[in-house]
Amino acid sequence: MKIKIAPSILASDFAKAGETVEKLEKCGADYVHCDVMDGSFVPPITFGHQMVSSIRPHTKLPLDCHLMVLHPETHFEEFRKAGADIVTVHVEACKNNLIDNLRKIKSLGMKCGAVVNPDTPIEKLFDCVPLADMLLVMSVFPGYGGQKFIEETLPRLETLRLFCEKNGYPDKDIEVDGGVTEENIDSVLHAGANVIVAGSTVFRAADMAKTIGRLRG
Repeated sequence: MKIKIAPSILASDFAKAGETVEKLEKCGADYVHCDVMDGSFVPPITFGHQMVSSIRPHTKLPLDCHLMVLHPETHFEEFRKAGADIVTVHVEACKNNLIDNLRKIKSLGMKCGAVVNPDTPIEKLFDCVPLADMLLVMSVFPGYGGQKFIEETLPRLETLRLFCEKNGYPDKDIEVDGGVTEENIDSVLHAGANVIVAGSTVFRAADMAKTIGRLRG
């Protein structure tokens, strides 16, 4: 299974966003991870579809847009217009319309993903497996970059990967977001994740290309 690295531009200098995604592409990143926060679902406000639209001309990399927002369905069309390739939505924000939201994202021509927070049962993702292109397991509580990886995430990843394998989806993309470093990456990959979000680890590195390579295990 291919390991994919998705550096989060949340940890970058927003004043140089275009240059940043160009550099990420040259350094071997697979995706650009865009952490969208609304100040309601999570305390901070980061950016919206305007940022995605601004960086789209600067890279051919898929833009992986992680919506940490309430009522995410009201934003899908704007992210499509902005050039998003993947839109992931939180189980906790969608409540009873998660599957409908995933279908709506796909109907707009984008890939879709479902996300769970660290305190949400991993089983909440099981019904999404056939439909979702990607499953995202948060390894920190969403809202702020630079947090420490929650070790209890590892058995959750193992449970999800085993479920996918047993139900005919062995190559399903499982993404992990939060606190992934060069020190814990081997454990994360071994647990079953294959799409790695990394913010501070990449952007604080002396050599971003080498760090992205190391994160591939």
